[in-house]
Amino acid sequence: MTLSSDAMTPTNNSLPPRNDAAPASAGGLPPRGDARVGVLLLAAGSSTRMGTNKMLMEIDGETVLRRAATTAVAAGFDPIVVVTGHEREHAEAEVDGLGCKTVFNADHETGIHTSVRAGIDALPDGIDAVVIMLADMPFVSADMLRELVAAYRGSDAPLVISRYGGEVPAPPMLYDRTLFGELRVMQQRCGREVVRRHRDEAQALEWPIEALADIDTPDDFASVRATVDAAVGAAEEHGGSPAPATGHSAEAIDEG
Repeated sequence: MTLSSDAMTPTNNSLPPRNDAAPASAGGLPPRGDARVGVLLLAAGSSTRMGTNKMLMEIDGETVLRRAATTAVAAGFDPIVVVTGHEREHAEAEVDGLGCKTVFNADHETGIHTSVRAGIDALPDGIDAVVIMLADMPFVSADMLRELVAAYRGSDAPLVISRYGGEVPAPPMLYDRTLFGELRVMQQRCGREVVRRHRDEAQALEWPIEALADIDTPDDFASVRATVDAAVGAAEEHGGSPAPATGHSAEAIDEG
């Protein structure tokens, strides 16, 4: 039995449909009901703290990278751009057949901000906004991604941020195309500069602190895998759906 990251929340099958994703405005239509939203899945890092490529490690029979890409697919994004770097051939093989576009970041060793830049540059024309997500956050669900899009389509905010446990900002986050230029020129991290600059204009969505779990070290991986295995085992024992997954409470990962 495979435990989806959607075990955290109820599941649906796709992004909210355009024109139906948000409450109607005074004019009768959602403010941005026709917005086209893509996703950047960042998977280029060297996994130095893990000691081996964490993107290729398995959780419940699925690699960390494929699990994240499958979550983006389940949310209904188009396009899905996977930014690779370290061991790119292996990473590209993991998302083969999922309909993702891959882009190689030759500068991945200089920082995650270069992966954001490579991903933004790879987006096709006509994209109104993009969600930036990290491949090593296994409890981010498709429903969380869909809710980011629904919040964006139903507002005029240029930024929709995720906040965990009421206080920790971290990915995934959604950026309007008016912020793409700022994302391209960041000098560090994943989006923190842009989030801080536009925090007062942003919408914030709240998620349980358990969904913040990320995988950086062997201990992180052991904790996540134990959580997933326990949920799968309980579901098999009782013949039902997996119980909501709970990961360890991580520190703030990155504000974007």
